Amino acid sequence: MAGAGHAPAAGPSGAAIYEKSCSECHGKNGEGVRGKYAEILAGNRSLASLTRLISKTMPEGKEGTCVGAEADAVAAYIFDAFYSPAAQARVRPVEESLSRLTAAQYRNSVADLLGRFRPGFDRPLGTEHGLRGAYSGFAIPTPEEEAEAKDTKKKDKKARKQENFTRVDSGLTHVFGTESPNVEKMIPGEFNIRWTGSLYAPDTGLYEFVVTTENGIRLWINDADEPLIDSWVTPGPTVREEKKSVFLLGGKTYRMALAFFKFKDKSASIDVLWKPPHGVLEHIPTELLMPQEIPTNMIVKTGLPADDRSDGYERGTTISKEWDQATTAAALEVVAHVEATLDNLTGSKSASPERVEKLKSFAQRFLEVAYRRPLDEAQKESLVERVFQAAPTPVVAVKRIVLHALKSPRFLYPELARGDEMDDFAVATRLALVLWDSLPDTALAKAAFEKRLHTREQLEKETGRMLLDARTKAKVNGFLQQWLDMERAEHAAKDATLFPEFDEALRADLRASLQLFLDEVVWGEKSDYRQLLQADHLWLNARLGRVYGKPVEGDKFERVVPEAGRRAGVLTHPYVLSALAYNRTTSPIHRGVFLSRSIVGIPLKNPSVAVAFEDAKFDPSLTMREKVSSLTKNASCTGCHGVINPLGFTLENFDAVGRWRVEDNKKPVNAVVDFDAEEGHSLHFTGPVDVANHAVNSASAHEAFVRELFLYAVKQPPAAFGVETLPALKAQFVDDGFHIRKLLGRIALTKAMQGFPEEAPKVAER
Repeated sequence: MAGAGHAPAAGPSGAAIYEKSCSECHGKNGEGVRGKYAEILAGNRSLASLTRLISKTMPEGKEGTCVGAEADAVAAYIFDAFYSPAAQARVRPVEESLSRLTAAQYRNSVADLLGRFRPGFDRPLGTEHGLRGAYSGFAIPTPEEEAEAKDTKKKDKKARKQENFTRVDSGLTHVFGTESPNVEKMIPGEFNIRWTGSLYAPDTGLYEFVVTTENGIRLWINDADEPLIDSWVTPGPTVREEKKSVFLLGGKTYRMALAFFKFKDKSASIDVLWKPPHGVLEHIPTELLMPQEIPTNMIVKTGLPADDRSDGYERGTTISKEWDQATTAAALEVVAHVEATLDNLTGSKSASPERVEKLKSFAQRFLEVAYRRPLDEAQKESLVERVFQAAPTPVVAVKRIVLHALKSPRFLYPELARGDEMDDFAVATRLALVLWDSLPDTALAKAAFEKRLHTREQLEKETGRMLLDARTKAKVNGFLQQWLDMERAEHAAKDATLFPEFDEALRADLRASLQLFLDEVVWGEKSDYRQLLQADHLWLNARLGRVYGKPVEGDKFERVVPEAGRRAGVLTHPYVLSALAYNRTTSPIHRGVFLSRSIVGIPLKNPSVAVAFEDAKFDPSLTMREKVSSLTKNASCTGCHGVINPLGFTLENFDAVGRWRVEDNKKPVNAVVDFDAEEGHSLHFTGPVDVANHAVNSASAHEAFVRELFLYAVKQPPAAFGVETLPALKAQFVDDGFHIRKLLGRIALTKAMQGFPEEAPKVAER
């Protein structure tokens, strides 16, 4: 049989050729065969591209024997029978999987759930940066006051005049020496300072705080009562270092306070640093400090099992005894926290005559926030009133209700809402999960309650607001880190003899450089995906400038062009390139896989046999390109390495730490390749700039980026929302000038509006 829509070729039919030469490895309908080729035979190549691939690489072991009319026929059959997106939707329709909260979504949801009951939790922090310092000491007496004190021999400190002042300090590095904080108005003796405000955590993970001082200090992070570091009583006149770590969720702001006291010490100084996740010890950037105080965030400390990442992104589809036990332990942890802070959460006191009613009100609201929708009258009766009637005390009733809420499927499985519950609250739930990995905030819940999530204009407005929230930025940063495999880069090590400058500090600077670039592009006015690939500049400071050949003065980062016309955005950023290399040499294979999957959008099957690259086994006079070509010359490698190698070779002008070079092993670098594109035509690349230019004009590359962002944000495959979902999003992405934030908004609305008759609305530019 010939593929529908394509003229049959002379000779054996495509179906017959497939049955004879392909089905043994790929299965009757391309479903795959365990032990041979387990992956489903499906993809996004054009028919012409698929035909070229078959001609070069099939059948395995007899490559190059299926060509001409036979290749045309079998390609047409495969394409129409089960390979193309349309065929996939017909043969293997994809359904949305019922998913629980992922570990990140659970922690974020609990933090925001408790935050809804703390006044000021959603309050804007303003634009001022730094911490507010309240300084207190003894005032320098006037001559008259000195004479009076001498005459009366005053010794009572309470009678001495105080000098107090406040100011916003940009940092927490101060050397007072033997002087006071205000030499004109305050005597040098004893004084104290209390800095208060808040701290923004960009990434989720462990933050280490280090305080160096010879005086008494206490440091609070996200806790008003228990200091993270408590060193109020000094052991002596020597300078000491105190350090402690705390786990923080990225995209959130935390209360911070530091108390400092000088009594009989000869001198006074303080220096506060931190080591954020993926970073090195440094002073806390001023832009992450705010002088406003905020409520405490409740962060679950219970360890949660890792989520399934078998499809390349985290999703909550696995249920286990360990997961159930962990969520129970976490719920009990929250119960204990609620009990300890109940007066603050409910705005009541134990002796108040309104105590019980306020506890009931809190319990009902807690359930509603956890359920992400109001309770009906029957639920109020069964879940609140009856629990209070049966419990020995009102506090026990609250604890039982909190535990029930956090173990309820309605909290753990947000997508349980179906049928009659497909309403504004379902839309709000989905928007919050896609953009924030959390619960709806007060504004979004209010919009749902007032039925303001129905029309195109309403959803545009609400999504636009949410896109500007710090939680969205944290989620986008998580996507970019996964897309660029930055976890691999974090652990990249280089030969100290060949690359002595590549140390922990340089690696941290490279990560900061890449983050500055990503922030510049994604959060700039145009938010242009093309700039991610085509920008010719890097952000360098003095240390990076010395290594990457562009002098920069000072520790601040500057936007510079190291090699004019040679850099291509993330493709050639040294942080990415250093990760995709060995400790002494480049790795065209690692780099080619990255370019294929993440940039150009060509899926690759896992190799049937992994062959290790052992540099010592090659002729030492060979270049890396020659070594890799020799290693992968076997015909069975052609299918994947016909894509991987050419792309990887385009980056050979960049060494193992991402520096520009023109020689490899004393031979000129050859970065020129011919490449068969997904669209079915052959391209000539002379380096990464050509690869980037191809990607920004390639429908396959656009679709790959849209798909990856969709998977990360929604945690479901696009095909589960209809076969036209991905092509439609891709077309809108192009029409929007490749605006990344608008793409994320469209993805969020695609998910939010699932099951509604109206098509997903457009997203207003922000």
